[in-house]
Amino acid sequence: MTGGGDCAAGLSGIEVSVDDLIGLRFRAQRLELGIARRARHSMTGAHGSRFRGRGMEFAESRIYQPGDDVRSIDWRVTARTGRPHTKLFQEERERPVILLVDLSASMFFGTRTAYKSVLAAETAALIAWAAMHGGDRVGALVAGRSHHLELEPVSGRRGVLRVLRALAALSRQASNDEDQQIKLCDSLLRARHVARPGSLLVVISDFYDLDEEAAGHLSRMRQHNDMLACWIHDRLEIEPPPPGRYGVSDGWQTATLDTVSRRARARYAASFGARFDALRATLGRLAIPLLPIVTGDDVAETLRRGASAQALERAPVAG
Repeated sequence: MTGGGDCAAGLSGIEVSVDDLIGLRFRAQRLELGIARRARHSMTGAHGSRFRGRGMEFAESRIYQPGDDVRSIDWRVTARTGRPHTKLFQEERERPVILLVDLSASMFFGTRTAYKSVLAAETAALIAWAAMHGGDRVGALVAGRSHHLELEPVSGRRGVLRVLRALAALSRQASNDEDQQIKLCDSLLRARHVARPGSLLVVISDFYDLDEEAAGHLSRMRQHNDMLACWIHDRLEIEPPPPGRYGVSDGWQTATLDTVSRRARARYAASFGARFDALRATLGRLAIPLLPIVTGDDVAETLRRGASAQALERAPVAG
């Protein structure tokens, strides 16, 4: 359960309301969409990756000229006219920003200030508002405990409010059927159909379900989109509680967590460290920047610090 303090999005720390998320709009003004706009210049890290900028849409075809990129040849017009033609593109005014927000069962946990689900909703809302302030379109795929809500990118305040309503609705959703629980790979597969090439795709999750299939979906989306992974986790997942024996449950099964012995505490910490290393290695291989966000953090400040690749690489797992 949560630690009982107030949080920026949702006074209870257990769920959020649309009003809570609307209240984050003014904090997002100072972000200047650093996660997208500044990132296009600075989130390169050691992988040589770059943010592609706004998407490009087809404008017209014209006769091929020496020096044109052969990859832009319009084969249909060329075949119809018998003369080589090149496709011309124009830059889109608004870049699609797609938020994939994981609100599955494991996200409804927290020991500091708020559930991870609340922290995820707050993160998504701040990025959505920042995208709107930057003139970008905002869409989302919100994965609840038993179903998804898909929202195509829409510009302006209307696009943001659609996302906020979805976040608030699924933060209150309950499912007692373990067989209906949505996996991350399922959400990523659906996201591949929502995010058009040239989008910025932000995945907000605790990544407990990140397996080879999910990594494959990330890899395919990364080929055509810019991406950022916001890793939501709780401080109790980093290090064990004080020595003792604790009853724990995942909603279906119960067990005892024994942290009395030094060896047990060392195994606990090592397990988290191994998980963090595996996540960082997977995303690093795909050139997807990783931004850790831990319960109790000021999310707006964390997003601001995450504006450059170097900041992301050095970001501590816990504050």
